[in-house]
Amino acid sequence: MLDICEPAIERGERVHADLPIRNVNRVVGTITGSEVTKKWGPNGLPEDTINLKFTGSAGQSFGAFIPKGMTLELEGDANDYLGKGLSGGKIIVYPSKGSTFVAGENIIIGQRGILRSHERRGIHLRHGGRNGSACATAV
Repeated sequence: MLDICEPAIERGERVHADLPIRNVNRVVGTITGSEVTKKWGPNGLPEDTINLKFTGSAGQSFGAFIPKGMTLELEGDANDYLGKGLSGGKIIVYPSKGSTFVAGENIIIGQRGILRSHERRGIHLRHGGRNGSACATAV
């Protein structure tokens, strides 16, 4: 992901990518977020400078510690600790378009989502997850 996000990290240019994801991919976004913070400091980048859309099943700690300026969109489901330590970034999760289940009656994220977020914004969970409501927005 660093090569995809390099224009944003180095020059603040907007980037967008559509990527597959599997549950063996853990802490997706964390290293990129660290590089953003090293370069741009605690204020991060302008909103949605880095916009990455994933399709599939995200592994543990998807979007952990991502800073302002990063948006991770996930069509599918995520394991535990989604958005752990969120630091201003945005995470959007919704069921796959091909899902045959009733979204409001099923779980799409694991336990302890949004754990210890540093800014109370940026996570929108359509049809929630365990330990959450059917529809939760942290603002």
